[in-house]
Amino acid sequence: MQVGDILRKKTARVATVRMNETVAIAAQLMRSSNISALVVKDVVRTEGNTAVGMFTERDVVRAIAEHGAAGVQMKVSQLISVQELVSCSSSDTLEQARHLMNKHHIRHLPVIDNYSLIGVISMRDIFTAFDEEAASAKQTIPA
Repeated sequence: MQVGDILRKKTARVATVRMNETVAIAAQLMRSSNISALVVKDVVRTEGNTAVGMFTERDVVRAIAEHGAAGVQMKVSQLISVQELVSCSSSDTLEQARHLMNKHHIRHLPVIDNYSLIGVISMRDIFTAFDEEAASAKQTIPA
């Protein structure tokens, strides 16, 4: 199974936040969308769908733990690492995506095809897909 197979089952909308937004805005976006991670995009509008990082609930907690109440006024860009965005493509296998997540200790992976952000998959998406695949294989095995 490929990453693109998971994306076809998910909603097309990808939740994003700009680098110059505050932690408070990012937290509100995550809460209103009932999600735990946002793709961070560059502030330059001409960049289109250029993803530069991920911002997660853990980043919100880290900002508050390290800076107290002032942490919510910090910029998202102050808390993310933009040196190298870990991502995958829709043609990667779920096993390849899972390996990347384990290697980099992350739970969300942006999916980028032809330099454009097309979605995000989570470790939960991968587990669900593996569970569904195992259940369907179990049904096809004669008793």
